[in-house]
Amino acid sequence: MSTERNRIKVWVEAMRLRTLPVSAAGVTAAVALSEIYGCFKVLPSVLCLLFAVLAQISSNFANEYFDYRGGLDRPGREGPRRGVTEGDITPGAMLRATVASLAAACGIGCLLIIWGGWELIPVGLLTAAGVFAYSAGPYPLSHYALGEVAVVLFFGVIPVNMTYYIMGHEFGEAIFMVSLAIGLMGANILLVNNYRDIDDDRAVGKHTVATIFGGGCATTLYLLNGWIAMALMAPLTAELPAVTWIAPALYLGCHTALWCKMLKLRGRALNKVLGMTAMNMFGFTLVFALIIFIL
Repeated sequence: MSTERNRIKVWVEAMRLRTLPVSAAGVTAAVALSEIYGCFKVLPSVLCLLFAVLAQISSNFANEYFDYRGGLDRPGREGPRRGVTEGDITPGAMLRATVASLAAACGIGCLLIIWGGWELIPVGLLTAAGVFAYSAGPYPLSHYALGEVAVVLFFGVIPVNMTYYIMGHEFGEAIFMVSLAIGLMGANILLVNNYRDIDDDRAVGKHTVATIFGGGCATTLYLLNGWIAMALMAPLTAELPAVTWIAPALYLGCHTALWCKMLKLRGRALNKVLGMTAMNMFGFTLVFALIIFIL
């Protein structure tokens, strides 16, 4: 029984649960937008959420597998335990889990064609390619300081715009501005991750914003991303009842406090900041959505 529990535990760790609120945040923001513009639908919203979470889990599995293959992970690293590197999960099992979770996401994506039409197929293929392009291929995005750009695209621009499109069948400036805001908030999780791993990444030759420009640049970007994100949200929020400003006010208060904590901590101690950054992002979208639905 204990062996079975341990097996479950290592797979749960491989999913990186503390980061999953990032994928949920984009869908939640789009759901709030659909309610604002009168096109909210329950079932497509739930399916979009499942697709986003499964795609992120698949990306996390792929990242662990390909970082192991590339020699970028080592036992005793600063970040959370990596099952493949530590010998808890075989590389073959991790690759199969990557393909299985991505296949499940694609299956849900096919169902979404009912509401969004066949034009969803190119976006789905791009998302599937992104799962592998982030960590694999001749030019892995996460190895060449493009990880944050990938996060803005795959956790902000694509999920917010496409979730809204599935329900509203249109794009718009306000939707795009919100998607950029969500993407910048999501990029902060990766900034904390790479700031934490700066020494490990330098040792194996992995290029990130933190290793190229230094830890000071990473922490400054972290602070700016949060404030710029709320600035991007401001035009929409200004058109809504004043109570809606509670969401950005709470976010910025927590964001600034987390930045101060980030400046003081190093190594494994930053794991809590990473998780809290993800929760602050999701918390913002959840509070924003709740206010919209209650009003």
